[in-house]
Amino acid sequence: MLRQLDLDTIEDLVHLVVPDEIRTSKPLQLDQALNERELLKELRAKAGLNRIARSFIGMGYSDCFTPPVIQRNILENPGWYTQYTPYQSEIAQGRLEALLNFQTVITDLTGMQIANASLLDEATAAAEAMSMLHAISKNKNEARFLLAGDCHPQTIDVVQVRGRARGWCVEVQDPAEFDFDSYPFGVLLQYPSTSGEIRDFRKICDDAHSNGTYVVVAADLLGLCMLTPPGEFGADVVVGSSQRFGMPMGFGGPHAAFFATRAEFKRQVPGRIIGVSQDAHGKRALRMALQTREQHIKRERATSNICTAQVLPAIVASMYAVYHGPQGLAAIAQRVHGLARQLAALLSRQGWKIGHEEFFDCIKICASKGSAEGIVERARNEGCNLRLVNADEFCIALDETCVPEDVERIATILQGEVSSANEKNSGSNSQKFAWRQTLKRTTPYLTHPVFNSYHSETEMLRYMRRLEERDLSLVTSMMPLGSCTMKLNGSAEMCGITWSEFANMHPFAPEEQARGFAEIIDELSAMLREITGFPGISLQPNAGSQGEFAGLLAISAYHHSIGQSQRHICLIPASAHGTNPASAVMAGFDVVVVRCDVEGNIDVEDLKTKAADSGEALGVLMVTYPSTHGVFEEGISEICSVVHDCGGQVYLDGANLNALVGLSKPADFGIDACHVNLHKTFCIPHGGGGPGMGPIAVASHLAPFLPSHPIVKLGVETGVGAVGAAPWGSALILIISWAYIKMMGADGLRRATETAILNANYIAHKLESYFPVLYRGKNGYIAHEAIIDLRHFKESAGITVEDVAKRLMDYGYHAPTVSFPVAGTMMIEPTESESKTELDRFCAAMISIRDEISELENGTADASDNVLVNAPHTMNSVIVSDWARTYTREKAVFPVSWLKEQKFWPSVGRIDNAQGDRQLVCTCPPLEAYEKEGSLSRE
Repeated sequence: MLRQLDLDTIEDLVHLVVPDEIRTSKPLQLDQALNERELLKELRAKAGLNRIARSFIGMGYSDCFTPPVIQRNILENPGWYTQYTPYQSEIAQGRLEALLNFQTVITDLTGMQIANASLLDEATAAAEAMSMLHAISKNKNEARFLLAGDCHPQTIDVVQVRGRARGWCVEVQDPAEFDFDSYPFGVLLQYPSTSGEIRDFRKICDDAHSNGTYVVVAADLLGLCMLTPPGEFGADVVVGSSQRFGMPMGFGGPHAAFFATRAEFKRQVPGRIIGVSQDAHGKRALRMALQTREQHIKRERATSNICTAQVLPAIVASMYAVYHGPQGLAAIAQRVHGLARQLAALLSRQGWKIGHEEFFDCIKICASKGSAEGIVERARNEGCNLRLVNADEFCIALDETCVPEDVERIATILQGEVSSANEKNSGSNSQKFAWRQTLKRTTPYLTHPVFNSYHSETEMLRYMRRLEERDLSLVTSMMPLGSCTMKLNGSAEMCGITWSEFANMHPFAPEEQARGFAEIIDELSAMLREITGFPGISLQPNAGSQGEFAGLLAISAYHHSIGQSQRHICLIPASAHGTNPASAVMAGFDVVVVRCDVEGNIDVEDLKTKAADSGEALGVLMVTYPSTHGVFEEGISEICSVVHDCGGQVYLDGANLNALVGLSKPADFGIDACHVNLHKTFCIPHGGGGPGMGPIAVASHLAPFLPSHPIVKLGVETGVGAVGAAPWGSALILIISWAYIKMMGADGLRRATETAILNANYIAHKLESYFPVLYRGKNGYIAHEAIIDLRHFKESAGITVEDVAKRLMDYGYHAPTVSFPVAGTMMIEPTESESKTELDRFCAAMISIRDEISELENGTADASDNVLVNAPHTMNSVIVSDWARTYTREKAVFPVSWLKEQKFWPSVGRIDNAQGDRQLVCTCPPLEAYEKEGSLSRE
């Protein structure tokens, strides 16, 4: 490969690509690399430090059973966890169906009309609901939002942080005291409350609506199998977590949040919506609907920066519902509630006062004055984690894994704690714990055949396998997506996530029970400090977009701390990722766009002008490095100096960190903060569009303003508050990045970066005579990704970049990133994981497609009926008896010889996007649609 580039060593290439001013000669100071056997031995030792007690803490996290058929064939299956976000719908029909099932589960159980395909966690989903309602509300004069004081504490904190950044007044009150005469634009209610109480919210909803106020309800998904759906008592938005539908607690995540609302708000819904359309052959086909990457379209006008979801956990939740079906879910919910009632009745007979008469799975116990803490400590010493509410009250939350022995054990532990103040209740059993009729669910749910067909393991296994075969993943071939870094997710790195010592840990478990997790968190934080050069690290943001938000909040808080609160302008290059301006607006900044030159670099003169014009209002510059155009800009140090000289800070979008690790540290060339995409550079798999993790790394002066947490003390006394529900975000998958860095070591990380740069330059060299490479660095080389220009084919052959993307499916490849950052181009990032054989095969596919374009240019192929405009070709489309195309079937589906040995077949033809938006359907189609196709999901 180096010889093809006329170079002798990979070091020669690095010296030509990476500017001298940022390149470091010092190796990373990391421990000696471990092999897989050594790594797994050390991980086992860490797991042994965790002590899994029975956690009855609740607060939005419940232990549950992951059916083994789902754990083995979804969570532990690279055919599911290495998929990319389904932007190329024709080769993503399997996970799109699973997500459509998820949306159907949510709409059915919440009683709403439309749901998205998941958000990051319950707390951020509530914050997204607040933002959406502010955008559509007419009650904006006071910009007030009311929070019920009995919401989960982490939800309250996240919503307050989000509202405060936008200048909104977020007030915490008892729902009974909500004042709607002041015209708040929205309220948030918890159903059941964080302490377990179930309230009838009909009157609150009626009062709110009469004053133009919208209502958000954060609901328990399993509880909704028995409780009146919020959509039936007046909720405008329903949010929550699907964690207890088969996804382990994992010390905080990842878990799929849900977001459901009214159909009239469908174009304001944050995140992604999966919709039903049809393909070129009239067959039902699924796609992401309504241009749901709104931050890339609206940019600084976006109301959300969400660009990822929790697809893999959402798929687990959907499969959990498919496997159990409505009767199975009802049985689980009834058993959990029945055990809670048994416990309440038993404790009541012992003399305890139960705080609420109506509850689902969580009961509040009123103790004698000041005794609750001692009671909770005694229970913990007996192996049971209860939740301390205050000095006089504690809670016990039951879950799917509970059995009657747990009830007896808790009662035995508490028997000796009954206070004299409560003895008067002993034996009275005066509390009956019956629900009012208005709280009981009467509406059926999950009536669609998909939830009533696969209840044996055999049928479930085959259903999941059918869906998997419709999706292209890293199991199939290279996924050369620029700016997305689709690299190997090593099997040894993945092992720990389903070990019970990690998977079954509650995020608010006592510190002494989570020592193994603490060591992994501390070690990963230290390794990221060394890699980035920054002393401050927060692992809380569970997406790159959340990392951006957290970093910008820290910068804003720093400016305020030094009396510079007027610094509200954020400079952003025109080429930036769409999350950048969206995050800036969410953090309270005003966006000013900086031009880029013809080479894709930041126009330094325009930057100087914009910085000078901003004056003392300049707060921050957000920059991507290497640039979004795939080159190392020579002037990055000057760019940082321009901003610093004007009193601003510099934020690095860490999307392209894969080209920096081991070669350069962001802290060394003028950056003040950057987020680290663990799902890109550090090997957490993309999971079909999530989970992700976006830790934030900051300089020492920003470290005091990193995220804090209302439940777990993180040592950040002046922190900006919580940006996510859990203290360390999706802590379960931090194990993956920890294991990756441990096995790579300093030399391995540097060599990975060098190889990624080599692979990109090799592809650019092989393709440049067929497709112009748009941007190059000073010495004629690119960084880690190549942008090839296809725009001229529209005029020369009538072919668009979309035609090439769809034709690549016939060759067994997912298209590179299309039309970003330049419309009509493809951005190719091979990463370091791919072999020369695979790189050559991909290049051969692209060159073959170029030959097919040439046939159109010279007139030997039909302009309106050719392999490109008709792509992709499904099996059904080519086995018809009346083949009437102007080209052969073999040319359609076997354009190169290797496809005859292994062929990936797209399951649908090109999808009609416009048709799906004109008539949005985002839940499972009715039975008639399946009958028309001939069978249930078997085609």
